Amino acid sequence: MSSTPVIDVERLNLKYGDFHAVKDLSFQVHPGELYALLGTNGAGKTSTLETIEGHRVATSGTVRVFGQSPRDRRAVRPRMGIMLQESGFSPDLTVKESVRLIGTLAQRTDTVERVLAIIDLTRKAGTKVSQLSGGEKRRLDFATAVYGTPELVFLDEPTTGLDIQSRDALWDAVDKLREDGSTIVLTTHYLEEAQQRADRIGLMHQGTFHKEGTVAELTQTLPAVISFDLPASAPALPLQAMRETDGKFLVETHHLQKDLYTLLGWAQNNAVELRGLNAGPTRLDDVFRSIGSE
Repeated sequence: MSSTPVIDVERLNLKYGDFHAVKDLSFQVHPGELYALLGTNGAGKTSTLETIEGHRVATSGTVRVFGQSPRDRRAVRPRMGIMLQESGFSPDLTVKESVRLIGTLAQRTDTVERVLAIIDLTRKAGTKVSQLSGGEKRRLDFATAVYGTPELVFLDEPTTGLDIQSRDALWDAVDKLREDGSTIVLTTHYLEEAQQRADRIGLMHQGTFHKEGTVAELTQTLPAVISFDLPASAPALPLQAMRETDGKFLVETHHLQKDLYTLLGWAQNNAVELRGLNAGPTRLDDVFRSIGSE
């Protein structure tokens, strides 16, 4: 990866009257990365993204995209594609007309047929936007964002309302964009998508980063979990465990493999069935849940 960041945010502050929405936020996104910007409700994530995209002016601090101010639309806008949470397409335009219009405004070169084929909207090319389903509109949003294979693509809740086949097709298209060198900034409430796909994650809370890093770096401070049910006749466990209100036993451990081996050996030696056994490392949603308790 190049050492020159595609996005460089330094001590960004955003205020709305007396409300301090973003506080001294600094981070970088490097070429070719898939960077997930996540946040709790009211964390300042949307305000941050709108500033990077050039839609909002910072109260203070510096934001650079490709080394330029994102407010310099002539220099920056043709190089970025933006998929917003809700589209602003005219309901009277057809799918094909909508893609062509956005492509022209973005000043990138491509064909409508190519981008419609990516997300399986070819047969809807002549359909008016007002007649599309919610999932089809979402796919149209994606098509307009990736028209011309921009160097930087913002995906804001890209898979909301999509069925599993459409989700897979969208992520296949994102993978192809990355192969072609595009940088991706993702926001999503589907944390498993960020956990599976992001190179790095910035987790915002109350206007600044609660944590930033790879998934492993974000989750390594929390213990892994082993959960299971036991018959009433089972002997004493070999590990310290908590009893949940539903009767399940819960073992929290920073040594998952070792403790799971111990537990399985104990069960085998005592002819005990570990019903509903589940074991795994900390997930990203566990990190989210931990924010309120810190």
